[in-house]
Amino acid sequence: MATVETTVETTNLAPGFAKHPGYRMDVLPCDKRVRVTFGNETIIDSSAAKLLLESSSVPVYYFPKQGFRTEFAEKTAHDSYCPFKGTASYWTLNAGGKSAENAVWDYETPYDEAEALADHVALYWQPMDGWFEEDEEIFCHARNPQVRMDILKSTRPVRMEVGGIVLAETIRARFLFETGAAPRRYIPEEDVRMDLLTPSQTRTQCPYKGDAHYFSFTGAEPAIVDIAWSFAEPLPEASPIAGHICFYKRHVDGIYVDGVRQEKPAR
Repeated sequence: MATVETTVETTNLAPGFAKHPGYRMDVLPCDKRVRVTFGNETIIDSSAAKLLLESSSVPVYYFPKQGFRTEFAEKTAHDSYCPFKGTASYWTLNAGGKSAENAVWDYETPYDEAEALADHVALYWQPMDGWFEEDEEIFCHARNPQVRMDILKSTRPVRMEVGGIVLAETIRARFLFETGAAPRRYIPEEDVRMDLLTPSQTRTQCPYKGDAHYFSFTGAEPAIVDIAWSFAEPLPEASPIAGHICFYKRHVDGIYVDGVRQEKPAR
C-alpha cells in the first residue's frame, strides 16, 4: 500500500485579535528619509522605514535592522509581550557618554499578522536627541498620514466665560478641525483678556502643530491652572493659529459659538 505524505501548514496567529476583533494594525511603507540621533551619533538613517498604525497607540517607525548602528547598542535580557505582535527583545544604547536602557526593540519571530515587522527595529521616542524626516525635525511622535488638519477663518461669534467674566470674545476666530479630535476655537490675543492670564511653566509638543506654551487664569480666586494654550511659532501647516489662544472646555464655565453653549467633554 502506497504511503501518501501530507504537509501540515503551521500558523503563528496572534491571539489578541480573537479577543479584540475590532483592533487595527496596519504597516505602511514610508518613502521619507528618516534619521534618529542619540549621543551626537546617527543611530538610524533610512529611506526604507515602515510606519505602524495601531489601535490605541501613536504611530511608530520601524527600521530595517541592517541600518541600525549596532556598535552603539548592547542586547539585554529584557523582553515584553504583545498579544498582537509577539515577544519583543531589547537593546540599550550607549553613545557620546549617554545611555538609554532598553530603548530599542524588535520582534524576532512576530505573529503572522505582524510579519512585516520582522527584521526591523523600533526606538522609544523621548530618549533620542532628535528625529528628522528628510531635513526637518519632527516632534512628540511620528505623524499619522491618515490625520488631516483644517484651520479655517470664521466670523461666527465666539465667547469664553469663566467665573462670570467674559474672558474672550471675537468674530475673528480660527476653527481647527483635526481627525479624531474635538473642534478647537483659536482666538486672536487681541480679543482675549490677557491681563487676566499669566504664563505658566507648562510646555507640550504636538507633531502636527509644534510647541505649545500655557496660561493660567489669575483674574479671580481660585486661579485655574493651564486654562489655555498657544503656539507662538507653530509648524508651517499650523501657521494660521500663531498669535491665537485656545481654551480648555473643561476649565471654563462656557464656550459659546453663535450664542450656543458648547457641551463640555465627558472627562
